[in-house]
Amino acid sequence: MKVQHRQVSVIAPARLHMGFIDLSGALGRHFGSIGMALNEISTRLTLSAADALQVYGSVAGRAEKCAQALCNTLQVPETVAITIHSAIPEHIGLGSGTQLSLAIGSALNAYYDLGLSVREIAQLTDRGARSGIGIGVFEQGGLVVDGGRGEATTTPPMIVHMDVPEHWRFILAFDDRGQGLHGKQEVAAFKELPPFPQQEAARLCYLLLMQGLPALAEQDIVGFGDVVTQLQRSVGEHFASVQGGVFTSPEVAQAMAWLERQGAVAIGQTSWGPTGFCAVEGADKAEALLMQLQRNFSEVPHLSFAVASARNSSANVSVV
Repeated sequence: MKVQHRQVSVIAPARLHMGFIDLSGALGRHFGSIGMALNEISTRLTLSAADALQVYGSVAGRAEKCAQALCNTLQVPETVAITIHSAIPEHIGLGSGTQLSLAIGSALNAYYDLGLSVREIAQLTDRGARSGIGIGVFEQGGLVVDGGRGEATTTPPMIVHMDVPEHWRFILAFDDRGQGLHGKQEVAAFKELPPFPQQEAARLCYLLLMQGLPALAEQDIVGFGDVVTQLQRSVGEHFASVQGGVFTSPEVAQAMAWLERQGAVAIGQTSWGPTGFCAVEGADKAEALLMQLQRNFSEVPHLSFAVASARNSSANVSVV
């Protein structure tokens, strides 16, 4: 195996998971989900030659385990150094694990000229067990909808990919005290959930296909946001018994309720939270609301807020 490249850099975007579509699986396919890529939060790493595997930067321990497992599976030498320049915060609903795994896998793939697709890397790293949103935004960016899992599914197929208007902004609310369910807790939570009504799954599918996606195509943020809010409320109520409410964090819920009263739309929680999100039209409006939020919730020290935009392009893998 001939190594042709000295260095590979990867930028893997964070994602908002806007909700599952069918938790009933009544027609034989489970889950299905909608989400989008973000510009301002990402995992960035560089891979280069070394005498032995070396990993530097944040989440180095997790990255080293991932790199070791991949090198072993791919049967390539561990003679690389990986520097994590920035990492998506772990277990707060932004897709940190999937993006780190895909970033490392893509870096090794490019460095050793393996010719693997993103989906093949996802399979090797056991990503996409339920949602395919993280894989979709790495592949394409923008807003994506996956088709869930059937009997023969390896990774959930992307059935929709659309650009998000560049002037739309997303306000994020973070609760620094805790993390959303993940790992074994997440698996156990899904087992504890009651059956999801088939009629509700059908309603959400119809809303998304005949209202939400057409509204996005026409840059109608109110119409799109209304569908996301309905989907979030429905799925959040279903998950309430295992996550403590529609929102994992009561304080995030209060902030999102305040934002909704100010005209924000697409009110929800990404994945298991505790991060909340909403959408507004225009950077100026987003920044004004951000300043008001910071004043109004200044006495809640564990809350913080940020403004993000959609990333309408795939992860970046560059070779030098």
